[in-house]
Amino acid sequence: MTSTRVPTASAFLPGRELGPERATALEWSAQDLHEMQLLLTGDSVIDWHRLDLTGPEDVRRLLRLNSIDVDNPDDLRRLDDLRARAVHYLTENLGLRVDESIATSTPAIELPLVASSRGRLQRQACVLLKVMDIMYHLDARELRTLLSIPDHALYELVEQSIMVLFDELRASGVPVVEFAWSRKTPDSLVTKLLVKRETSAARVFDRLRFRVVVERFEDLLPTLHVMLTRFVPFNYVVPGQTVNSLLDVALLDRRADAADSGRVAPQPQDVPNEFSARGYEVFNFVADLPVRVDALLGGEERGSGNVVFVLAEFQIMDRATAIANEQGESSHSAYKLRQHQRVRERLLRGPRKQAADASDASDDGAGG
Repeated sequence: MTSTRVPTASAFLPGRELGPERATALEWSAQDLHEMQLLLTGDSVIDWHRLDLTGPEDVRRLLRLNSIDVDNPDDLRRLDDLRARAVHYLTENLGLRVDESIATSTPAIELPLVASSRGRLQRQACVLLKVMDIMYHLDARELRTLLSIPDHALYELVEQSIMVLFDELRASGVPVVEFAWSRKTPDSLVTKLLVKRETSAARVFDRLRFRVVVERFEDLLPTLHVMLTRFVPFNYVVPGQTVNSLLDVALLDRRADAADSGRVAPQPQDVPNEFSARGYEVFNFVADLPVRVDALLGGEERGSGNVVFVLAEFQIMDRATAIANEQGESSHSAYKLRQHQRVRERLLRGPRKQAADASDASDDGAGG
């Protein structure tokens, strides 16, 4: 899908300005490496025990990726409110003690740096940030139910904003040769729910999908790194929904071990798709994107917040892999054929075993 309409406002606060990109994992910081590990494995940030931010600019990037504007007094007040509620949860529900410095004295925007330090308060700051992360997400989800914004308006805002971001990335030299997006049609949603054991539409993560093709295999990790630093917050990558049959995590694991982060080693959490052909290669992840909706709010809605979340699926591969994936049994048409065949089987298959058991029981009774 393509469009020429430029959005009146961006859905995101870009994490950092475009500049020279660090091309290889050898040039990334410890924080960069651990964010990439999480992305490639589908790990959860709640299992982290520290951050590795190095200064105020890193904090600014992290907060902006989460749609928190450090130059906006209202956003800073919401951050303070989140901290107070998280402290209350930890002390009243879990019986944990929170040092006064972490609970009130240290400015909330400095907590990520404390969580990256080696001092005695590091663990407390990290625990507090994890609870704040959950509460921020829940608040935004609740706000979504209160606002009279249709899904298609949010999807369009996200699509247009990401389109502009990728145009900027191309212009800065990021080797994206194909960028496309789509929304799941009503028929596709019905098919997906009919083949899944879980038939709740709430479990469909790919209603809004983005496909990115880069020139070379070597361009994959640098492009993902740019996405993480520009608009995909690592802490809202959906755990357990990463499908990675393309990228080897071992190199990053060795680099991360050298950084001595003290984390539990992440485990790959591939979610196999039974309808994909053998040999189909892809890197696929789902992120819950925090979207600024200031421009879409009415006067009475502005006091309720300014961020909601939109689930989006991202698929990325290199050009050669994309071509191979469209050959023979790996093609999208062959994939859909297998999927539709399974739906037909599931809808038409009768309760044969139960019917046979009932017939046997009836025969036994008649013979007695």
